[in-house]
Amino acid sequence: MTINCKGELVDLSSPKIMGILNITPNSFYDGGKYKTDKEILNQAEKMLNEGADFIDLGAYSTKPSAEFFSEEEEIFRIIPVIELLLHTFPNLYLSIDTFRAGVAKVSVEAGAAIINDISAGVLDQEMIATVADLQVPYIMMHMRGNPKTMQSMTDYEDILLEVRKYFSERITVARHAKINDIILDPGFGFAKTLSQNYELMSKMELLDVFDLPVLVGISRKSMLYNLLNTTPEQALNGTTVLNTVALQKGANILRVHDVKEAVQTREILKQLAI
Repeated sequence: MTINCKGELVDLSSPKIMGILNITPNSFYDGGKYKTDKEILNQAEKMLNEGADFIDLGAYSTKPSAEFFSEEEEIFRIIPVIELLLHTFPNLYLSIDTFRAGVAKVSVEAGAAIINDISAGVLDQEMIATVADLQVPYIMMHMRGNPKTMQSMTDYEDILLEVRKYFSERITVARHAKINDIILDPGFGFAKTLSQNYELMSKMELLDVFDLPVLVGISRKSMLYNLLNTTPEQALNGTTVLNTVALQKGANILRVHDVKEAVQTREILKQLAI
């Protein structure tokens, strides 16, 4: 199971780690931490040294009720950081967390390798065609509504059935457009209640029917800290436990704030499989 990143085949049959680098002032956990070039480069270097296979760069917070800002502002924020990171780490596989086709286009033209879209092309009708033209791997996530409305759209009769139906439809659209490399993200925390998140995790192996890589992003999310009556800052242990479950259920990529702990989790499970 491989994806093509900038002409190199990356094998996802061995799980990979994607480090999160948010350059937004209002992300739920790390918002505002990385504002200067030095802070950004130090964090990227730390994650790469700890074993990150990809870095996912986001310039627009998609937490519930996040403030809106324009596509032009998102581009203004993200392009200088892409250039900074790739100048310093030219072999970096950089993923761009955006639901806007215009941001995706200029980001890949600046050297990014992957597009990570929370809406699977629903929020911007130009996204699918844009990714097809760019011929980069495409992470498509399950979500209802948009970041401002998603938490009011959790009325599922059968969440696994509906998530699978959603992916079936979006994969068909992507394949018709000739997108080759597709990665599925179940969208933990997006348009799902706490119990729905755990039901989805408990049955995640049912996504194997698509025979596509699966990315899991639960790092320090509310499904952990609300359950444990704690905070994002104190949710690392819960993150590690649930990342362990995700790998056991077939996750190919873990998207995390804490790369070292995710790498250790992967290596322990790999040793147990011997």
